[in-house]
Amino acid sequence: MAILFNYLENEAIMFLLSQHSDYRKPLDPVDAETLGMAAAGEVERFLTFRQNHAETPLVSLPRLAAQIGVGAIHIKDEGHRLGLGSFKALGGAYAVIRLLLEEAERKRGRIVDISELHSPEIRQVAQTMTVACATDGNHGRSVAQGAELVGAGAAVFVHEGVSEERIAAIARFGARMIRVAGSYDDSVREASRVAEENGWTIVSDTSWPGYERVPGLVMQGYIALVREALRQMPEPPTHVFVQSGVGGIAAAVAGHLAIELGEHRPIFTVVDPARAACIFETARAGHPVTVPQGEPTVMAMLECYEPSLVAWRILSRAADAFMTVDEDDAVSVMRQLANPVGDDPAIVAGESGGVGLAGLIRAISEPVLKSALGIGADSRIFLINTEGATDPYKYEQIVGASPTAVAAKNWPEAEI
Repeated sequence: MAILFNYLENEAIMFLLSQHSDYRKPLDPVDAETLGMAAAGEVERFLTFRQNHAETPLVSLPRLAAQIGVGAIHIKDEGHRLGLGSFKALGGAYAVIRLLLEEAERKRGRIVDISELHSPEIRQVAQTMTVACATDGNHGRSVAQGAELVGAGAAVFVHEGVSEERIAAIARFGARMIRVAGSYDDSVREASRVAEENGWTIVSDTSWPGYERVPGLVMQGYIALVREALRQMPEPPTHVFVQSGVGGIAAAVAGHLAIELGEHRPIFTVVDPARAACIFETARAGHPVTVPQGEPTVMAMLECYEPSLVAWRILSRAADAFMTVDEDDAVSVMRQLANPVGDDPAIVAGESGGVGLAGLIRAISEPVLKSALGIGADSRIFLINTEGATDPYKYEQIVGASPTAVAAKNWPEAEI
């Protein structure tokens, strides 16, 4: 398995093509059902019952595409999703709703539809439930919003690296906030332990042995953005770059595209932070591995050291390549999107939001990587801005302008 190294400021930018024994095999039947067309239709139906639901924009960047020598760049901007500013709004809350409806079915002895969500009978069931999760910020906000929506309790575990601004954004939904020493992975373990002790329902976006179904539901929620993007694009993409923490969003997108497009699916590259490259190292080893915790990464929402087992099972089949980007790449792309080429629209991307674009730019700049991925003048690139400025203060520190000021560039006559 060839690995290419490019050392920049003492950080290794790594790349490899998949050579896993399961590569290009059909998805596991459970995963195919979770991410398939019937599931996608159900997710989109559920969204029609969500307040403030609207499809997020697919932003075209033709000037940037011309500058780097590709045919088209389209970015799905999840900074607008359901008032939470992140793609995670699609997953945690969706899983909470599904779990509530299933609990209501058990207690009532009949099928319960999403249309009954706000009925007194179902809210009575919700009041007996507490959902719990660990988070870097965005998943916890979605779970807390879902709990508030249905009338359930919520307990959200955050590690010491989560900013006060992100904690406050979760707490406004009424969740009980619990600080945990250590990393995100430590908070995952603590959330699971305390939830089991208290009889709470754990709603995690990562999976471990014996715990796969709920993370699968979280990933299932994400496929709504893929369905929207395929409708919005003039042609299907030839290449996709998606950032990864534990692997959930990358696996959801890669898996659904593999099902929908089959042999015509795009070349899919998973992008990790070099300082928290658990998916990359898992791909290199050929099996799930935990990477040691070191210096924190600016890509806070991707700072995970253990992969999701379900996500890796999908990516081992559906991802074509794996790479890392460094800290400067992430910061540079935030500024690039805030100060676009020519008349391309500005995009507000948080510290983790533009990492897929950072991967593309890095791959384009390295002839060997560009050739390995088959990127050329006719390539159509699909990316996801996975988050907006979920910590506005930190965003302004990095970019040098507020999120409001950057967004206003698209409407020059609007007041800032």
